[in-house]
Amino acid sequence: MSELLFIRHAETDMAGTFCGQSDPDLNTRGHAQLSELINRLRKEQIGVVYTSDLLRARATAKAIAKAFGVKWHVRPALREISFGRWEGIRWEEIERRDQAYALRWIADYPRLAAPGGENWDDFERRVLEEVKFLSLEAEACGCQVAVVTHAGVLRTLLCALHGYSEDRAWEQTRSYCSAIRHGSAVSCSVQTVAARS
Repeated sequence: MSELLFIRHAETDMAGTFCGQSDPDLNTRGHAQLSELINRLRKEQIGVVYTSDLLRARATAKAIAKAFGVKWHVRPALREISFGRWEGIRWEEIERRDQAYALRWIADYPRLAAPGGENWDDFERRVLEEVKFLSLEAEACGCQVAVVTHAGVLRTLLCALHGYSEDRAWEQTRSYCSAIRHGSAVSCSVQTVAARS
């Protein structure tokens, strides 16, 4: 059975802020996580790597592809959701700026977009269409496909295709380099491939 291994990128200096389509590189801790990730992936049989076009994902994907001696391909549809005017800001600052909207956003999460951000339905549709494409690619190559992406993409996969609650999906994907195995039979398992710190 062909398998998609979805992997969250390693850490950046924007950790702790809303980092959707901002484009930071990995930080020192992220590079350490990446080394740990590759060591833990050694038992895998990765045949090809796909990645978001954002730098933090590309850096993670490039290292995985190099370790396995395989090709890697950029797929912009694997980008994180855009948080608009909240990009690069911590939650405490958002609450100070507009507490009423912050409360509405929490109550309606994930359906209410951040100010100037991407609409959730558009994001979810983009992600699910990309999962279909990648599943076909995995079937065509008959190999394990690594997909380097972002926490929001992983959460969408868990909630929309595997019935996870938002809270459970958030808990399972908050660690950098966490991974989800998604099989062609729509089976699923979640693991932390590398520690958050």
